[in-house]
Amino acid sequence: MLQIIFSIGIGFIFLIFTVFYGVFSLPISIFLLVLNCFFLIFFKKWLGPLGLFYTSIIVFSITILNNVILIYFNLNSGSFVFLDLGRWFFSIDILSSNLIMCFDNLALLLSIIVLILSIIAQVFGIEYMAREIFISRLIYLLNLFSTSVLFLFIVYDFFLILIAWELIGLFSFLLVNFYSLTIYTLKSSLKTFIFSRLSDFFIFFSFNLCILVFNTTDLTLLFVKTPFFMYHNLYILSFSFNFLDIVTLFISLASVIKAAQFGFHVWLPDAMNAPTPASSLIHSSTLVIMGIYLIIRFNLVFEFTPIINYFLIFIGSLTICIGSIIAVFQTDIKKLVAYSTISQMGYLVAGCGFCAYDETIVYLIMHALNKAFLFIIVGYVVHFYNSNTDMRSMGNLIVFSPDLSVYFLKLSLNLIGLPFSSGFYSKEFLLFQIFDLSVYSVIIKSLWIVSFVFTPIYMFILIYFINFNFKKNIFIGYFNINTNLISVNNNIKINSFIL
Repeated sequence: MLQIIFSIGIGFIFLIFTVFYGVFSLPISIFLLVLNCFFLIFFKKWLGPLGLFYTSIIVFSITILNNVILIYFNLNSGSFVFLDLGRWFFSIDILSSNLIMCFDNLALLLSIIVLILSIIAQVFGIEYMAREIFISRLIYLLNLFSTSVLFLFIVYDFFLILIAWELIGLFSFLLVNFYSLTIYTLKSSLKTFIFSRLSDFFIFFSFNLCILVFNTTDLTLLFVKTPFFMYHNLYILSFSFNFLDIVTLFISLASVIKAAQFGFHVWLPDAMNAPTPASSLIHSSTLVIMGIYLIIRFNLVFEFTPIINYFLIFIGSLTICIGSIIAVFQTDIKKLVAYSTISQMGYLVAGCGFCAYDETIVYLIMHALNKAFLFIIVGYVVHFYNSNTDMRSMGNLIVFSPDLSVYFLKLSLNLIGLPFSSGFYSKEFLLFQIFDLSVYSVIIKSLWIVSFVFTPIYMFILIYFINFNFKKNIFIGYFNINTNLISVNNNIKINSFIL
C-alpha cells in the first residue's frame, strides 16, 4: 500500500513538473509584461504604491524564470524560438511588416539583466521615495520603460525596432522630467529629448535606406541579402558611397548617441536630475546599452564594413580617454559617476568595433550590475548628507556608516579593475584586441593608457571625499547629519541582501 501511495506521489510530482516546464518553456515573457503594464495603469488608484510594487516584482520574477528556462531550452537543443505572428502592418508596394519575435540567447540574456536591474531599482525606490507623493507614477513608468527595452531586445523586424526605440525615448524623457517643477530639470529633460530625437533621425534614415534597397524590414531577409549588396553604391551628385557603409554609419551614429559617446555625451550628466532609482536603472545600465545591443544585433552587416568598425574603435577609445579626464575635475558626485559611465561605455563601443561581441557582452553585464549598485550607494550617500551632492562637503562616512562605506569601497575597486575582480577579468578580454603593431593601434593604445591612468585617480577622489576627508570636526559633522543616520542605516539593513 505504501509503495502504491509513493508511486502515485512521484507521478503527481512529475506531472506538476512537466506541466510547469511546458508552460514556462513557452515564450510568454513579453506578453506578461505588456499585460502587467496595462494592469498597473488601469488599477493604480486601487492598488496603491505597495500593490504596484508587489505586482511588478511577481511579474518580473516569473518573466526571469521563463527566460532562464528558454535559455536552457536553447542551449540544450542548439536552436532558438522564432515566433512569427503574421503581418500586422503594410503599405502597398512600400512596406510590409510582420510581428516577428526572436528569443535567442542574446535577447534572453540581456532581458534577464534588465529585469534584475528593474527589480533592484524598484526595491530601492519603494523605500527611498516612500514619502514622495508621486511614487506610484515612478513605479509604473519604470515598468513601462523596462517593457519597452525588452520589446526592443526580442523583436526581429526593423519597423518594430524603430517603434521600440521611440517608446524607450519617450519613457526615458518622462523619467528625466519626473521633477518637472524646477527650471533646471526642464532644461535637462529638453536636452535629453533633443539628443533622443537626433538618434531617432539617424535610425529612421537607415530604416528608409533598408526599405529602398532591401525591400523588406525582416531582419532575417535583410541579413541574407547583405552579402549581395557589398559593392552596391549610392550616387549623390558626382560622388558614390557604398550602401552598406552608409547604413551602418547611421546605425552607429544612433547607437553612439544613446551610448553617450564623445560629442554626444552632454545629455547624460544633466539627466541625473531623474530620481535616483531611475538613474540606477536607466542611465547606468539600461538606456546606454541600447546602442550597444543595436550594433550587436546588426553585427552581420557590420562585418562587411571595416571602415565603420574603425570609426567605432576610434570614437570609443576617444570617449574612454576624455571621459576619464573630465571625471577627475568633477565635484558633484552624480556627475562624476555619470562621466565614469561615459568613459566605461567607450570600452563597449570599441569592443563592437573590434567585432569582439562575446567579450563586449561579458563586460556589459559586469558594468551594468556594478554601476547600478554604485548608483544605489550614491543615492544612499546623497540622502545621508541631506540631499547634498557636493563631495567637498562630505566626509567621515566610514565612521558614521561603516557597512555603507565597505559596500562603496568594494564597488569602486571593482570598477577600477583591481586584480582578481570581475572588472579586471572582463576588461582583460577587451585588452587582447589592441595588441597590434599598426600605427592606428598605437593611437588606440595611447588613448586607453591615458584612461588607465585617470580612472584610478577619479575613483580615489570619490572614495576619499566620501569615506574619509577628516578635515571637519567629526562630532560637528555627526551632529549635522544625525537626522538621517537612523533612516539610512535601516534602509541599508533592508536592502543588504541585494549587495
